[in-house]
Amino acid sequence: MFQKLKNISTAYKEVRRVSIIAICASALMGIVAQGFNYSIIKRMQNQIYVLADGKVIQAYASTRLINIPIEAKDHIRSFHLYFFNLNPDDPQIKQTIARAFYLADNSAKNAHENLSEQGYYTKLISSNTSQRIVIDSILLNLDKHPYKFKCYATQNLMSSSSKVTLNLVTEGQLKTISRSKKKCARFLD
Repeated sequence: MFQKLKNISTAYKEVRRVSIIAICASALMGIVAQGFNYSIIKRMQNQIYVLADGKVIQAYASTRLINIPIEAKDHIRSFHLYFFNLNPDDPQIKQTIARAFYLADNSAKNAHENLSEQGYYTKLISSNTSQRIVIDSILLNLDKHPYKFKCYATQNLMSSSSKVTLNLVTEGQLKTISRSKKKCARFLD
């Protein structure tokens, strides 16, 4: 009779040991699966798909420091295109200059007022001259805030009777600002 109890006791211990191992193994598998799922979800949350002109573009989240050079150069390029690409149409000039003002501080407004006082825009309209710029390069120093830049461009003045090409070099500095609906840019120059 004691032999049977010994076998039952041994069998019970064996079943208990196997059960504990099975429970621990399943708990460990659950934890590993949860961690794996979390890493996949985290990776998927860092990417989005953007539909642009009927094409799907995959975009990844990145830190702000990675985007600063790209955003800064685009900001400078956008400002210059709005401020210097002008048609001989007063409402259009006012509209594009107003867009440029959202990308700049009062120095752009002062430059615009100086050009207005000199009759620059009136001469463009009266001579039916279009003004276009082609940006050649943008030098940007990101070592110290505010970020200094130098923009090299070619300015083309075109009328029905002539075409004048000028070199344009502008300098300024970018200051980081918070975004808003009107000022979706991150900088002021």
